[in-house]
Amino acid sequence: MSGQTILLAEDDNAIRTVLNQTLTRAGYDVRPTSNLSTMWNWIARGEGDLLITDVALPDGNAFELMPKISKMRQHLPIVVMSAQNTFMTAIQASEAGAYEYLPKPFDINELLAIVSRALSEAAKPRQKLAGKPEFDEQLPLVGRSGAMQEIYRALARLMQTDLTVMVTGESGTGKELVAKALHQFGRRRNGPFVAINMAAIPRDLIEAELFGHEKGAFTGATGRLSGRFEQAEGGTLFLDEIGDMPMDAQTRLLRVLQEGEYTMVGGRTPIRTNVRIVAATHRDLSQLIAQRAFREDLFYRLNVVPLRLPPLRDRLDDIGDLVGLFLQQEQRDGELTKTITPEAISELKTYSWPGNVRELENLVRRLCALHAEETIGAQLVKAELSHTQAQAVGGSSHPVDLAAAVELHLAKVLNEREPGPPPWGLYQDVVEQVEVPLITMALNACRGNQIRAAKLLGLNRNTLRKKIRHHAIQVVRQSRNGQ
Repeated sequence: MSGQTILLAEDDNAIRTVLNQTLTRAGYDVRPTSNLSTMWNWIARGEGDLLITDVALPDGNAFELMPKISKMRQHLPIVVMSAQNTFMTAIQASEAGAYEYLPKPFDINELLAIVSRALSEAAKPRQKLAGKPEFDEQLPLVGRSGAMQEIYRALARLMQTDLTVMVTGESGTGKELVAKALHQFGRRRNGPFVAINMAAIPRDLIEAELFGHEKGAFTGATGRLSGRFEQAEGGTLFLDEIGDMPMDAQTRLLRVLQEGEYTMVGGRTPIRTNVRIVAATHRDLSQLIAQRAFREDLFYRLNVVPLRLPPLRDRLDDIGDLVGLFLQQEQRDGELTKTITPEAISELKTYSWPGNVRELENLVRRLCALHAEETIGAQLVKAELSHTQAQAVGGSSHPVDLAAAVELHLAKVLNEREPGPPPWGLYQDVVEQVEVPLITMALNACRGNQIRAAKLLGLNRNTLRKKIRHHAIQVVRQSRNGQ
């Protein structure tokens, strides 16, 4: 460690002093400064083994100088610090050639670990992306919370790879936005981005949707149709709600991931594929694996890099930034300019947000469309949230019957899909969700006796057995004494 020199560029005197003392105690030779010009002079003379710099310095922006640094000193690791803490800051740091990005405030022990790792890898050249994309500051990955900072940093690292990514999180957390960000700022940005929602396609059409079909492959196939793999060639294929994929389609997808080729439905010639896979689900895949409803080998193929998106209730400090973004979008859509008070933001933070960011976006759109006030105040927000909570419990203290329960469920599903169209296959999805607990409870009531359960349900015994296999329902036989 002795003899290694760290160049430290930081405008804040207190932060610079703490970092200087900490790094010096760790055995490094530290050269502190508060401006870019001094830092550049050191680097131009070949001094320093590692650079730690803030983005904003009194005489300029470090991002503007970093390409020149990387060109002159290719093996000099650069650690970037910033108080901006936005997704685009992390991406710009990666694009500019940073070894690592640290949002302020950060853990000093984490910095020391990064410094040690960077110095040990200093001899390895850093890869950079070919071509610089146009940054879209309106990309709605918004938030400065600690939970989102971890997501930003992970995404920044993944931009330079083609690794398969599994994005998990509750409905409405922004899984497709993450997939689009990986594509838009990654190696495949010049290729197509193709999304397919497994829960929105009838089960018997999923393979044709994924792999395409030849003319005459099945009734109604009047011509050749390209599948999503072919459409996404050279780009990114986003497999949304992968947990809803039927087992037979899972088997074919696994074969494609293993062999890198597929065959169209009704076709015979294998087709090579070159796509990046990003999968997403709100379901617990480990539980589906235990129920034999999802292939474990496919899970490991897809879960190369797992990303877990936090629910909005775990990042309430981001609500102000999110509301600001949604208000800007409404203004661009022709709505009158509206503002929101700090008290209203505080009121929004008291809600649990079961629908996550999508629910917040729908609320802002509703407030803009249905209320004439130019300023959204706390009382208006409180009234709207009270109405939402009343709807969630059915608006009554009386027991909710089955039809009302299904209606509430469908209202939630359709609300989550706004402003898009209702999902395909909604009827079968609802029937299956009702069918599983119905069959399970009937079997439990009959102590696992399938003949009695079939009679109780009014089903043919063979029909019941097929449904048990289809839903992977575990049947436990019990005697009358419970043994």
